[in-house]
Amino acid sequence: MKHTPSPTTLRMLYIIGSLLILSGAASYMTRWTFSPYIYIVGACLFAVAQFLDRSPIDDFVIRRLQRQQLFGALFLICAGAFMLFLHRNEWIVALTIGAVIELYTVFRLDSEEKKHTS
Repeated sequence: MKHTPSPTTLRMLYIIGSLLILSGAASYMTRWTFSPYIYIVGACLFAVAQFLDRSPIDDFVIRRLQRQQLFGALFLICAGAFMLFLHRNEWIVALTIGAVIELYTVFRLDSEEKKHTS
């Protein structure tokens, strides 16, 4: 039997993860020691929420977009690793790539799901 978390739990994971990503990235500019850790925890929460938030619609395009979304989440996690280990500005590139992929997929997923529910 497959257990799916409630929409409220997923929403909380998204919100907490997003806030931690934002606060970790913003505080990294001040070179605070714990910023990368805050960012990585937020990126992992966000990725877990996306992994658990699967569409009930079985369509090739939706499955492809959800895989792309997970790929974007992987870029967000890599940005945290770059923050932690490289201490330069490579994390900004990874964060930007991940954010663009996430932005693209969220709008495309919404329009594709609306096509199938109408």
